[in-house]
Amino acid sequence: MAPVGERTDRESSSGPQNGDEEGSNLWASILSEVQSRSATKLQATKNILVLGENESGKTTLVSRLQGNEDPKKGSGLEYLYINVKDEYRDDQTRLGAWLLDGDLHHRGLLKFALNEDNFAHTLVLLVASLNNPWSVMESLQNWAEVLTTHVDRLKLPKDQLNEYKESLVRHFQDYTKPEDSASSKPRRTEDNPLHPAPHKTEDEKVLLPLSESTLSHNLGIPIIVILTKTDAISSLEKEHDYREEHFDFIQQHIRKFCLNYGAALCYTSVRDDRNCDLLNKYIAHRIYGFPFTADAQVVERDSVFIPTGWDNEKKISILYENMSGMSPNDPYEDVIARPMSRKPMQRDAEIAAEDEQLFLMKLQTQLSKTPTPSAAPGGNRESPMRSGSSVQKSNTSPRVTSSPSNAGIGPSPKKMEAGKQGGAPGNENVLANFFNSLLTKKAGAETPATPGKPTDRSAVNRDAAAELDRMTRSKKPTVTLKNQSPHNNSSSA
Repeated sequence: MAPVGERTDRESSSGPQNGDEEGSNLWASILSEVQSRSATKLQATKNILVLGENESGKTTLVSRLQGNEDPKKGSGLEYLYINVKDEYRDDQTRLGAWLLDGDLHHRGLLKFALNEDNFAHTLVLLVASLNNPWSVMESLQNWAEVLTTHVDRLKLPKDQLNEYKESLVRHFQDYTKPEDSASSKPRRTEDNPLHPAPHKTEDEKVLLPLSESTLSHNLGIPIIVILTKTDAISSLEKEHDYREEHFDFIQQHIRKFCLNYGAALCYTSVRDDRNCDLLNKYIAHRIYGFPFTADAQVVERDSVFIPTGWDNEKKISILYENMSGMSPNDPYEDVIARPMSRKPMQRDAEIAAEDEQLFLMKLQTQLSKTPTPSAAPGGNRESPMRSGSSVQKSNTSPRVTSSPSNAGIGPSPKKMEAGKQGGAPGNENVLANFFNSLLTKKAGAETPATPGKPTDRSAVNRDAAAELDRMTRSKKPTVTLKNQSPHNNSSSA
């Protein structure tokens, strides 16, 4: 048995050393726990960038993800935020949302939403509307080119950009169905889910190579293609005679586009509240690593959902079976053609016809107020618009013939010579004025006086009326030719 003094010496010498070790271990554990908590805390630097045409539903969709029922449209580049909550760790943060105007003139504002600092923490949403299916592919390709041009202009280190691209390839190759990972704990991952780091056991896994079309346009940034307004399918069937094969044709073109850019696909409808919550959960899963248990949905044509890494060309070929009237390789714009723009016909304003008697009364009032023009020099003719003429319109028009029986009506050569020399014209001028009055359909016309008679207006009117009365009383009124004389007529008879 050892002496008591020796035991106490040993205890006194070993006691302080053990206490220091336990204290240092305690502080180390506390610091590591705090560090782990700060590392797993939801970061406030995450963003989503929403691109798409005007009226494609970008603002309405983001407002639905916010829980806002009163969306307000802006212009240029908008910044909104979405509240994100981690129920497992009782943590929450705000997810930034950048909305770029659909006008391509505003693409220069992309430098504020996507730059070298936030590239690794940004998710891109390409939005197109099924309300205009003929412009879906054109819209997606245009905005994909805008995004590609902007990424190429960023001054990212080449090795860093290659790491981002390789992380998207690994995400495709490591994809597993949700039921296969159901035994894992329902907690989010620790690293950056947008660009996960290589697994330690990656060498032990057999990674299948990707097809040539998969990630052929790898931009190094995750993308989700969203087709909004799927509630327009019913109206497309009624108004444009779309059938099931048309929607399969649209879907296979969009899915091929998603394969090229390594993007996910989600059909949504804010009006019918279709896939909005599913999209919100998938965005949180891709950005923050939240658990996601929903599988791909390709049966319902208005609620298609395909996560990144699930799709391939063999699965897309299943849609070809329903295409009887078209080929999958047909150009998109030939099958889903833009409808002809029907411009509304511009009809002339209807004008109500005025009563005939009222029109004639107004016309008579206007004619009565019109002043009588003065006689022109060298003649005594009045205006044919003058009313109150004594010449009346007959029901039957006399026929002009060269019958010998009417040879006495024609003027003599002496009268014709007198008329040419400036004297009063003969009966021939009276008839000419009469027929002119019939052609102009006026009430009467003034005729010059015949030789040997007064030259005032009343006398001229009386002569014209008398000549007309004589012609209407005869049964067969005829007029001789202008150059025929009475002597020639009597000799020919």
